[in-house]
Amino acid sequence: MSMQDLISAARVNKAWPFQEAQRLLKRYPDGKPGGAPILFETGYGPSGLPHIGTFQEVLRTTLVRRAYEAIIGAKPEDGKTRLVAFSDDMDGLRKVPDNIPNAHILQENLNKPLSRIPDPFEKGHESFAAHNNAMLRDFLDRFGFDYEFIASSDMYNSGHFDDALRQVLRKNQDILDIMLPTLREERRQTYSPVLPISPTTGSVLQVPIEVVDAEAGTIRFTDEDGSVVEQSALGGMSKLQWKVDWAMRWYALGVDYEMSGKDLTDSVTQSSKIVRALGSPPPVTFIYELFLDANGEKISKSKGNGFTIDEWLTYGSEESMGLYIFREPKSAKQLHAGIVPRAVDEYWQFRAALAEQPLDKQLGNPVWHLLRANGGFEGSEAPGAGDTLPVTYGLLLNLVGVLGAEADRESVWSYLGNYVEDADPAKHPELDALVDNALAYNRDFVAPTLSKRAPSTNEREALKALDCALSVMAPDMPAEDIQTIVYEIGKREEFGFGSLRDWFKALYETLLGSEQGPRMGSFIALYGIENSRKLIAEAIDRK
Repeated sequence: MSMQDLISAARVNKAWPFQEAQRLLKRYPDGKPGGAPILFETGYGPSGLPHIGTFQEVLRTTLVRRAYEAIIGAKPEDGKTRLVAFSDDMDGLRKVPDNIPNAHILQENLNKPLSRIPDPFEKGHESFAAHNNAMLRDFLDRFGFDYEFIASSDMYNSGHFDDALRQVLRKNQDILDIMLPTLREERRQTYSPVLPISPTTGSVLQVPIEVVDAEAGTIRFTDEDGSVVEQSALGGMSKLQWKVDWAMRWYALGVDYEMSGKDLTDSVTQSSKIVRALGSPPPVTFIYELFLDANGEKISKSKGNGFTIDEWLTYGSEESMGLYIFREPKSAKQLHAGIVPRAVDEYWQFRAALAEQPLDKQLGNPVWHLLRANGGFEGSEAPGAGDTLPVTYGLLLNLVGVLGAEADRESVWSYLGNYVEDADPAKHPELDALVDNALAYNRDFVAPTLSKRAPSTNEREALKALDCALSVMAPDMPAEDIQTIVYEIGKREEFGFGSLRDWFKALYETLLGSEQGPRMGSFIALYGIENSRKLIAEAIDRK
């Protein structure tokens, strides 16, 4: 497949990253003026530590970035795009976050810029923001993201933002005309696009300012002690209100693409108006839906109903998390442990299909995008395309559940020897990682809920028939052949099952102790014929 084939297919593909990339191409059909790279930005507020929301925003932005490179026929190393991870660390600290050590340090420095507050973690960083910025970079590096880190404090303090700040001062009234109608009356009385930093306390002040000289960057305001102060707004002596700051950043850096959560919809609207007032078009923006908890409620730190990256990676793979984040970004989705097993198995289904798909289907396959995200490859030369797992995660969970208290890595791998050729953890590292995930998931979520019920009369007779069939099977009977026999037993009229669904539900509830389960042929082949007969005997004898 040629690069031109890829370009042609990518420019009409309906996968959402390509749809977003096509919006950028429409804006810049001949490339960005002057040949500058297309700038993608993702923002971060460093008053807390990185979380799954940080991951999903950087990942989704990266997916659009790589899709854009595909539609213009570029490779990552060509420098046609940039991704900036921007930390808004000039914000004033408004409240002390939960679960931060040495909270008194933060309490004593409320309202000061995050970058000018001592590090409460006492890890040798020069500030609270510097500590959290380091955590952000470590976090992004952990997942292999290709990005440039920019701290707001560096841009303000170095004077890099000074020209843009002068433009904000020139357009101060225009910005007020945009913002004041959106505010409550009380807020209007103190609102200012520019937030001066007090020369006496170092606090970021929420006070009205007077523009004395826009070209010189001079402003006048009343300080906390009641004195009237005239000072520069440049060189780190002020910062901007959030929506104005976002617009100024787009203006100063030349941002072309940025996405944000639904909760920032109004911010996108107002910041877009402000950046136009400053003299630049807003970037292409994309608004995604927020995650919900298991009850369909908005995830909240105060409620403690979130689901962290570390929790996901305890029970599933990084790739499965990427798949879940890739899909349907404009739909609200529940984020909790119960979605992990299905996401793992769906990832491997998509990955197995990739190598055999025609190009247009490949470009719609989530794994094509995920494999391309941080490594890059041309066309269908996807590393790992077509790979499969010999055992599904769902099947692993059922095996671990049946093993019960004796389940550990060694016992699981001993059973995998019945089913997997060359059943050696070193030869199947991805499966080996999933064994650990399955053990953790079973321990925390499955084992406490398992309850094997006694079979009904007709179910007991069907189980006897299944046991009889298994008694004459060869130990190495293929899973598909076992599955066929299980099907045939469930279809027999004398057992009175209304449907095969009822038969399989009975098998799951009496043998495995759950309402759902795997393909029984695969499970029996994995668990072993004789061990499966023991399960059946226990079920038949259960009262």
